[in-house]
Amino acid sequence: MNNLKKINVLKPKFRTKEILSVIEECLDKGWTGIGFKTTEFEEAWKQYTKLPNAHFISSNTVGLHLALNLFKNKYKWDNNSEIITTPLTFISTNHAIMYENLKPVFADVDESLCLDPTSVESKITPNTKAIMFVGIGGNTGELSKIKDICVKHNLKLILDAAHMAGTKVKKIHHGVAMTEEHVGQEADVTIFSFQAVKNLPTADSGMICFKDNEDDKLVRQLSWLGIDKDTYSRSTKGSYKWKYDVPNIGFKYNGNSIMASIGLVQLQYLDEDNNYRNYISSLYRKYLNSDIDIVEDNWYVAKSSKHLFQIKVSEDVREKLINELYGEDIYPGVHYIDNTTYKMYKYAYGTCPNAHKFSNQLLTLPIHLDLTEYDIKRISKIINKYG
Repeated sequence: MNNLKKINVLKPKFRTKEILSVIEECLDKGWTGIGFKTTEFEEAWKQYTKLPNAHFISSNTVGLHLALNLFKNKYKWDNNSEIITTPLTFISTNHAIMYENLKPVFADVDESLCLDPTSVESKITPNTKAIMFVGIGGNTGELSKIKDICVKHNLKLILDAAHMAGTKVKKIHHGVAMTEEHVGQEADVTIFSFQAVKNLPTADSGMICFKDNEDDKLVRQLSWLGIDKDTYSRSTKGSYKWKYDVPNIGFKYNGNSIMASIGLVQLQYLDEDNNYRNYISSLYRKYLNSDIDIVEDNWYVAKSSKHLFQIKVSEDVREKLINELYGEDIYPGVHYIDNTTYKMYKYAYGTCPNAHKFSNQLLTLPIHLDLTEYDIKRISKIINKYG
């Protein structure tokens, strides 16, 4: 082992003094739960993304569950209903479908690692109700074509944007890219993650953004045990309004003001941080050999969040490469294991050959704000030996 610094695949950066100052406001006010800073963060997120609604919750995972729970009840989906999804994702994406006793139907991915529209359309049946699109690494893939499929077949589009905070796409007018907008405008609901190593890190939290205003009103009840008024709103207009109704069975999925305080500060630096991640990506492209297979997104991404920087190598090379990097105190990652290899999703094993092949080839290289050009040279030098 050498004396060079340890390099992890992901590492958050917190503006500690600024964050503590905002948290202190919560402590001084005596309000650390739902409301106060959660409301501020929701408004700030809407202003940043230009999405019509935003509700702060405790994680991306609970947001996916809330979206499916709301749609299942609203549209009377039964337990035979199918959700088309990807096998190349963190397990929470597909667990959320199972939480509601719905059936995950796995479609294959393309070179961007996102859902392949041709595969998706081939999996549609009379029982299909929605498509779950995952923007892996911040990639948008063929999201616009997936949206067209949803419109054509009257399906809900659920965007798992756990990696996509700050991803901007080109808005197309008559085939020409005219402007850019934050990803999520095309979906019926978009769920972001502010987990500890995401681009906008807190400790753990998320944001669920429905297109429909009534869905936004309802999800606020569902995330707060089905209660029609949260405690903060009942205590800020004159005297405390103790009486409330419970029109729905809900969950304890709300966000809190401590996490929102962190998020409010981190949001101020999101574009700056994402610019640096894109700079790190450009350094990898500069120093990696030209024959290294880098995972690329589609042309209409104006700016990717670049949550991940991924390459593909053969399976036998990957293990050797990982071991050599470990020996240099460099720790890459693998995003993700093909979910159909897990026991509970084994029924779909072999149905998504690209996802399975890529899962055995993918390697996520370190990408975070603590990296320098020297670090990228150091990492690339080792990888180039296997290129």
